[in-house]
Amino acid sequence: MIKQITKISLTIVVLTLALLSESKAQKLDKFGSSTEKSVGPKTIRVPYTDVISYLGYAAPGNEDAVVDDKKFYYIYIWVPAVAPELGVRMMSPVGNTKIKNALESADFQDQKGSKDYFDTYITLERSDIVSKDNINQNAVDNANWVVLERNDDSSEMPKQPSGSSYNSLLRYKSEASNPAKALTVGLYRVGFTTYKRGEVNGTFLAEVAAPIKLPGVAMAKTLDELNEQLK
Repeated sequence: MIKQITKISLTIVVLTLALLSESKAQKLDKFGSSTEKSVGPKTIRVPYTDVISYLGYAAPGNEDAVVDDKKFYYIYIWVPAVAPELGVRMMSPVGNTKIKNALESADFQDQKGSKDYFDTYITLERSDIVSKDNINQNAVDNANWVVLERNDDSSEMPKQPSGSSYNSLLRYKSEASNPAKALTVGLYRVGFTTYKRGEVNGTFLAEVAAPIKLPGVAMAKTLDELNEQLK
């Protein structure tokens, strides 16, 4: 009888630890900017003021491009004003993470219970499209896209179910004195894929943030969705 109780107790402890571990793995802290401040003995990052969240699902065969033999997917962002900094982060899978006011794709609605995830790799890219009237597939295909920053693994992000820190985060500070590296008004995109060549499959959370309010900023997986937001 004592052995039975002991086994039951151990089972409860193991299940509790597993649930706590899962909860911890899904915990996403506020998106901190590159600006730091001292709070008592600690140094913390000042949270971004403006954050747009997008919940999506990436499936094999739906990639937007193949770059260096990797299947890339894009999320488009219209930046309506000069920004001092942009932050981008991505997490997969979404799991039980709750995000207020997040944009949700139809694919995510259908697949939100999926346990599939991928090793995220992200880029922040800027185009030479500076008018929202020119946002169409032909213009985007022929635009000059420049990769401003990229990231593979970030220790600031929650670990994936595998226990590895394979989620991504980047921060890019504008260089106002250098037009090629300045964050000006225009069309940007977040590119994402996996670090290793292979299929991208699973739910994801993508967030783009700025340290100032950017009235009129828009974010969407497709150009049609972006144009609809900009009306």
